[in-house]
Amino acid sequence: MSDHQIFSMAFSKIYPLYVQKAERKNRTEEEVIQIIGWLTGFSADGLTKQVDSDNDLATFFAEAPAINPNVSLIKGVVCGVRVEEVEDPLMRKIRYLDKLVDELAKGKAMEKILRS
Repeated sequence: MSDHQIFSMAFSKIYPLYVQKAERKNRTEEEVIQIIGWLTGFSADGLTKQVDSDNDLATFFAEAPAINPNVSLIKGVVCGVRVEEVEDPLMRKIRYLDKLVDELAKGKAMEKILRS
């Protein structure tokens, strides 16, 4: 695993940014929680514990109960990078999360975001 600076960033610092991005576009924190839960398997309580624990992103994803098997359906560009082409597994998970929150902020329906 390469040593990207983002891997050591605290999830508790990034989570509020996801919520703010969603809320600026008239979406809710509950929808952000639903998206993160779909991707990682964390319950709302489990997610709260992760935010409170101040774990870094590497630990957050390492402790995720179960990455959704449908993540391969997440395609597209985030931060100028195609998520499906990211080679580092941890960076790909981070980009998946970024992409899902971007889709939420762009007004996409939850059914489509969650690949239902």
